[in-house]
Amino acid sequence: MSSPRIVFMGTPEFAVASLDALVKAGMNVVAVVTAPDKAAGRGMKTSESAVKKYAVENNIPVLQPEKLKSPAFLEALANLKPDIQVVVAFRMLPEVVWNMPPMGSINLHGSLLPQYRGAAPINWAVINGEKETGVTTFQLQHEIDTGAILLQESFPIGPNDTAGEVHDRMKEIGAKNAGRNFAGII
Repeated sequence: MSSPRIVFMGTPEFAVASLDALVKAGMNVVAVVTAPDKAAGRGMKTSESAVKKYAVENNIPVLQPEKLKSPAFLEALANLKPDIQVVVAFRMLPEVVWNMPPMGSINLHGSLLPQYRGAAPINWAVINGEKETGVTTFQLQHEIDTGAILLQESFPIGPNDTAGEVHDRMKEIGAKNAGRNFAGII
């Protein structure tokens, strides 16, 4: 049996580690979906997402929709015939997108759900003085960050840890789970 066709969805550097782990694990990543290029900085030069840069360097096709419900994007996504979608640090997906693949869509979230659903979970864990945090892999469904939990891995937050330090540790743990555990799920 051939490896399932995976469409990876993500934008920042945090997501690149998981995408790289999937690629290195030999998973069949047929395309990535990431944020459109945008003008940034003093010179307003066009800036590409970290995920796009990785995909281009690794010859993975890239989709950059402005709107996730646009007919052109939905047709392009359907034409990829994904069996499953893996989502890491992307935006909220409409049901027509997350429900498209027969195996559904899996999200890697930067907290031990149900704690810190939504945006900035790492920052909130540090701000609130949590002693531990972690990553959760779950199946997407209607409500944000509420699908069936597939995997969780926790790690301690030290009393002097910054959100940046927690972010970097979480990125590596998430990548390890993407490579090792998504391979077991997919």
